[in-house]
Amino acid sequence: MEIQNQESTLSRQFEKVNAILEKYNRNASHLISILQEIQADYRYLPEEILTYVATALGVSPAYVYGVATFYAQFSLKPKGKHTIRVCDGTACHVKGSINVLKTVKEQLGLKEDEETTPDLLFTVETVACIGACALAPAMMIDEEVYGMLNQEKTGEIIEGLIEENKGGAVHAI
Repeated sequence: MEIQNQESTLSRQFEKVNAILEKYNRNASHLISILQEIQADYRYLPEEILTYVATALGVSPAYVYGVATFYAQFSLKPKGKHTIRVCDGTACHVKGSINVLKTVKEQLGLKEDEETTPDLLFTVETVACIGACALAPAMMIDEEVYGMLNQEKTGEIIEGLIEENKGGAVHAI
């Protein structure tokens, strides 16, 4: 009886996850697609959800964790509502992307080793290339590209983003 109660509680706690699992008929061969959809909903892959997915698919938690850590697209840490990707490809690097990154992190109050703001509004990533070499140095905020950046222009963009999101703190599960 106690096991049924635990399963019922888990089912309610993971309703979104259950819907995704059902969409893929709880088939482990669709694990990557399942993890992609879960991450789209939660913005990362919480450990307890990985364990739940493993149980629901009848595979080991180590297998699910292995897939989640093998692919760079997956994150085991909470990500911000907005993702800021600073390009550090050759063209951007030569034209000062390090100053863009420094300005972004300073504006958001992030230390050098931090990626996500405590309010979970912003995550800053350095990426190899965003395909906007003619606009170097460049960054992307969510899906929008900003180019020909300097510290002043970058500061203005980030300040505007902060202003748009005032009072919009997000909470991780």
